Amino acid sequence: MTKQRLNWVDVTKGFLMILVVIGHFPGELDYPLLQYIYWFHMPAFFVLSGLFFKPLAKDEPIRKAVKKRFMQLMIPYFFFILVITCIRYILAFAYGNTDISWYVEDLSTLIIGGRYARGSYGVFWFTTVLFFTYLLFLLLTKYLNRFYQFFVLAICYIIAHIQSYYVIDVIGGPSAEASQTIPILWNLDVTLITLVYFAIGYYAKDLFLHIRLPLWTICTVSSLLAMYLAWIDQFDYHLSLKFIRYNDALMDLIIPFIFIITIFGIFQFITRFTPFKALKFIEMQSITIMYMHISIDKQMNNFFDYGLVGYTVLCLGISIIGSLVIKKFIPYGLFFIGDIRAKRPILFKSKLFTT
Repeated sequence: MTKQRLNWVDVTKGFLMILVVIGHFPGELDYPLLQYIYWFHMPAFFVLSGLFFKPLAKDEPIRKAVKKRFMQLMIPYFFFILVITCIRYILAFAYGNTDISWYVEDLSTLIIGGRYARGSYGVFWFTTVLFFTYLLFLLLTKYLNRFYQFFVLAICYIIAHIQSYYVIDVIGGPSAEASQTIPILWNLDVTLITLVYFAIGYYAKDLFLHIRLPLWTICTVSSLLAMYLAWIDQFDYHLSLKFIRYNDALMDLIIPFIFIITIFGIFQFITRFTPFKALKFIEMQSITIMYMHISIDKQMNNFFDYGLVGYTVLCLGISIIGSLVIKKFIPYGLFFIGDIRAKRPILFKSKLFTT
């Protein structure tokens, strides 16, 4: 894979991470920007993961691949849960919260995770879903031929939409509350649909890595049309993976696809002429940005009154500083944010954690 191609991928990830931050803006906007972002930004991460998936050979043990992915994804997950929870509880206690039942209930939501983990933990569902999506696709490609892989994916997609129909149309009400009537650990039920997005990235790798102008043009025009129709209230489409809001089986494929092609195509073209070092730098700090930006906003909005731009700059800036501090000053910081090649604590040198 060429250096230029890797460059556009890193730049795209940096751009998508900015959209993740913007997507959690707590204020009201006069335009449906957040709706547009949710149409594609999370599916795009799963498609990108699928692009770089490497299936195992029939005689290759699965254990090593699972360990490696666990270390890359779940170690940062637990690290940031610990850091954020300690800070929250210290502040809560300092402000006089001595209600033990509050702490117990709060910890129970963290254990269940997924859509139950709200507030500062609003993004944590993504990590557990991505890990198990990878694990399921690893098993799928190792033990089933291509026909049965597609068959299983189709069944998963159908079940996902039946579940979403139940949540959105039968239970009704806000999807954030309705989805919590189905208590599933770590949002593992969402893998039913993310497995499909992941698979699309894998199976359509050549299409995504070499986006042609005619396809890009069609997708870009279609994306702009969809945005315009939503702006004038002629297109009512919403997508929220976390809260099981994907109840349009056709649009849940078409809308993410056309936007992903548009975004990927833009950065494939632009990075031929400029390296976009700022976006690459953001991508390098993306783990910390993802986990920290909501907590930063929750603290900063007590002292500052800011709009979308101020919120985005502040959350990105402080998260980046936090990332650099963790890497440089926290013992084993690189390891705790997903660099499995970095120096690690003795506990993680045991055979259980080595690959």
